[in-house]
Amino acid sequence: MNEQKKKNNFVLQAGILAASGMIVKVISLIYRSPLRSIIGLEGNGYYSVAMNLYTIILLISSYSIPSAISKVIAQKLAFKEYRNAQRVFRCALLYVLVVGGIASVFTFAAAPYLVIDNSVVALRVLAPTIFFSGFLGVLRGYFQAHGSMLHTSLSQILEQIFNAAVSILAAYLLMDMVSGSSETTQAIYGSAGSAIGTGAGVVSALLFMFGMYMLNRKMLLRRSEHDKTGKTDSYGEIFKIILTVVTPFILSTFIYNCSTVVNMKIYERVLIDYKGGNEIAVAIDYGIFATQAVAMVNIPIALASAMSSATIPGVAASYAKGEHGVTRALVAKAIRMTMLVSIPAAMGMFLLAKPIMHFIFPQKDSLEQASGLLAALSVTVVLYGLSTLTNAVLQGIGRVNTPVIHSVIALAVQVAGLIALLLYTDLNLYALVGANIIYSLVMCVLNQISVRRRLGYRQEIVRTFLKPFLASLVMGAAAFGTYESVYMILPVSRVALLIAIGVGVAIYFLMILLVGGVNEQELLAFPKGALLVRCAKKLHLLHDEKPTKEKEKNHTGSA
Repeated sequence: MNEQKKKNNFVLQAGILAASGMIVKVISLIYRSPLRSIIGLEGNGYYSVAMNLYTIILLISSYSIPSAISKVIAQKLAFKEYRNAQRVFRCALLYVLVVGGIASVFTFAAAPYLVIDNSVVALRVLAPTIFFSGFLGVLRGYFQAHGSMLHTSLSQILEQIFNAAVSILAAYLLMDMVSGSSETTQAIYGSAGSAIGTGAGVVSALLFMFGMYMLNRKMLLRRSEHDKTGKTDSYGEIFKIILTVVTPFILSTFIYNCSTVVNMKIYERVLIDYKGGNEIAVAIDYGIFATQAVAMVNIPIALASAMSSATIPGVAASYAKGEHGVTRALVAKAIRMTMLVSIPAAMGMFLLAKPIMHFIFPQKDSLEQASGLLAALSVTVVLYGLSTLTNAVLQGIGRVNTPVIHSVIALAVQVAGLIALLLYTDLNLYALVGANIIYSLVMCVLNQISVRRRLGYRQEIVRTFLKPFLASLVMGAAAFGTYESVYMILPVSRVALLIAIGVGVAIYFLMILLVGGVNEQELLAFPKGALLVRCAKKLHLLHDEKPTKEKEKNHTGSA
């Protein structure tokens, strides 16, 4: 019973984080269009250059802090070492104070040497955000370790709302201040306004998380004072633990994300230097790939990222206590929940790529190209979902160096594949699609092998993959047919798409229940889960079996 409660709570927390991740991605897509209209292509270019450098420095300094800290604290809480958990929290704050401070000062001072002249202002505006992001990461990791994803979820939504609102307002006001100046000067100020919005979002989220901590501080300190374990780690030991955990997390995340930068540089150099391509045309094409097709694919992948964040504390705690059966159960449930959304999302993006792209980015000059890229990239929704989740599992069970090694191998294979595709074919942007597929596939295979070896976990295939795929095929056919039919009667793409999505969701819900791909506990984890369960029971489609020990053993992936 206790094990079942742990699994249900984990799924609930993951569902909360996943829902917020999707909301954040949608807000991000919505505000980009008016922001670009204000700052123009030139201003957007300067901001993008500064943002790329900022992201890299953030990855190195503090991006992985929430996951790493949640793992360390969750292990302490698993053994009721509340005093040590608080000590880890204090040490983590000191860590980001030093590392974040150094990174911020370095970014501000070295900005003229890191980016082109017209992006220096935007990068310097972003520099303090690196410092604040570290503290925000520690607070998020702290609450995640305590099993609460709600605080992180609310802070993420708040951050994105402030980011969107302040970016648009600051860009408009700053450009208005220099309205009589040259277009380049206005673009520089516009990019700086966008950077202010990024900082405002982080600060607003930090203030929210700090307020939540202060509300719970007395209870947390009281529990620490009544710690009955009698075990107190020295601050030196804790710093050593933090460094040994955080460093591999940072390396893994950095390599995982820098593959995008590597792909971009290879693509530019091969097409410009070896194929004689026009620099501006190459940049425009890559912009379509990165800011439209990849941005759309990242929306469902946000579910896997949320599931990963929710997985680490539970996996780390159960594995540290030697409860390997619980760990396997959590892993199985996390993968199953991710696939329940990732597989139909990939199918929908493949079959309805053009109307989806037209809905968000209606520019006709790039619609065909962006739609083709989205359809080709759709399979990476599943592959990146799996690789992201298994990364988190390996980190949670203490194999923090394994994802780093796998990332390096995948990056090497991807680079070789991309260069070959660009040099010996005319795929161009589709070579980038191929590189993404190669990288995520290699990560999936290597991670799955390691998880199986370390946990004795055997991946269940039928219920996790085949049943959602079968339901998605029927859903895709129904959604595509609905879109074409409605569009013939009412040739308004957005209206037809919304109706098609509604029909697709309903059909998938019915089909996944008919094939037995989901049970009551899993349905409850989704938004409006209680309503979904009631509907399923009224339709007599929910078969929520109580598995025998043997079935439970199989479901949890026991060896």
